[in-house]
Amino acid sequence: MKFIVKLFPEIIIKSKPVRKRFTQQLKDNLRKLLKPLDPQVQVIREWDRIIVETRVEEVGIVQSMVEVLRNTSGIAHFLEVVEHPLGDLDEIYQHTKAAVGESLKGKTFVVRCKRSGQHDFGSGDVERYVGGGLFQFCETGGVSLSKPDITVRLEIRKDQLYVIRRRHEGLGGFPMGSVDSVMSLLSGGFDSTVSSYMTMKRGLRTHYCFFNLGGREHEMGVQEVALYLWQKFGASHRVKFISVPFEDVVAEILKNVENSQMGVILKRMMLRAASELAAQLEVPALVTGESVAQVSSQTLTNLSVIDSVTDTLVLRPLITMDKLDIIKIAAQIGTEEFAANMPEYCGVISVKPTTKAKPEKIAAQEALFDFTVLEKAVSSARLINIDALVDEEFARTEVEVLPIPLPGAVIIDVRHPDEIERQPLAVAQADVAEIPFYELHRRAASLDRTKIYQLYCDKGVMSRLHAAHLMEQGFENIKVYRPS
Repeated sequence: MKFIVKLFPEIIIKSKPVRKRFTQQLKDNLRKLLKPLDPQVQVIREWDRIIVETRVEEVGIVQSMVEVLRNTSGIAHFLEVVEHPLGDLDEIYQHTKAAVGESLKGKTFVVRCKRSGQHDFGSGDVERYVGGGLFQFCETGGVSLSKPDITVRLEIRKDQLYVIRRRHEGLGGFPMGSVDSVMSLLSGGFDSTVSSYMTMKRGLRTHYCFFNLGGREHEMGVQEVALYLWQKFGASHRVKFISVPFEDVVAEILKNVENSQMGVILKRMMLRAASELAAQLEVPALVTGESVAQVSSQTLTNLSVIDSVTDTLVLRPLITMDKLDIIKIAAQIGTEEFAANMPEYCGVISVKPTTKAKPEKIAAQEALFDFTVLEKAVSSARLINIDALVDEEFARTEVEVLPIPLPGAVIIDVRHPDEIERQPLAVAQADVAEIPFYELHRRAASLDRTKIYQLYCDKGVMSRLHAAHLMEQGFENIKVYRPS
């Protein structure tokens, strides 16, 4: 099988050296992401496209390869094609019929052909001949040139014919790693997850910085969503997950800062800490999920006062977006349910928060703050490679990983519902329960503690992470199901 990857248009219009560099980066990213699925996969860079060739025919693996291509930034769209040596018009028709004839049953259709090279026929000749043959010998709903149910697409390049079985839309944007790195301030809610996704889509290698305001459950939830975002949209590049203990900073604010000024000052403390950590990683910009006037701290006046504490560039991809539009993107990328199930912890709640913070008043309030508390929080921050999060949790709690289901065990499939729908899990020797990992903590109390549970996911990451969390909460009957 072959996939023809079409480049995002903004790559095509760049200068020749930049275009070459971006295309090479996309090629490298695809090879790294696809090799675990097919060690023999071929990824070939051409001037205006990338060719992915695989001999794998197993449906589940092919679907996984399609998912990788759909979620890799830098791709406008890609074509799932069947390739043949170019013959005469009748051979072109026969190959097309074999590839798509069954899918035309009862459907209106049109044939479109793109051609490059020297041939004895034109694109119109191909369209008329193949279209006529399909109309005559397949059970179609007829030809429709303007609004067909199905467009049969052919590409002819020199002496090769490509019959396009499916067209898939890509993510767009630039290849991951082709632009600079950033650090996203991630809380796990709708806004910070969507803003992180948008920087990743733009090719920015995105590290995650979490300010722990006092909850282990919240940190676990943010780890999960960070892993999800990284695995789905950025796994070609290793990034850091940074956890900053901010409980004492919040306590210091609550003790010494005037109530109406607390929200702005908390944000200023976060920017100070994030800027120092970004400098350690040589990251030139921070990312937040703020949108103008969504909450009191996000007025233009307050944002200006907040930004004044740092010289580090602060990017706000959502700054003019409506909340409903943000939630819509969260649903599209699969983080809506994360945000809806994320444990919340509000560090400071002002009764009448200021919407027009005055720099001199903020400075007076911060003069009452003990900055050694902030320095201690920064020095205590944990920086860990995101793919090592699971190993860190395993170091806390010993969890057994088994390649087979145990007698009487219940397999809990913790994958995202989209993954389950694409490739359902069937285990003959055990019952299977579907509980997405972002709901598992909430529903854990309802689990029968007399039963043995084995957690399952495709890559063994979320299942291991959640097994460790459940063991930490006192479950003694939790294991991981990891078939070989």
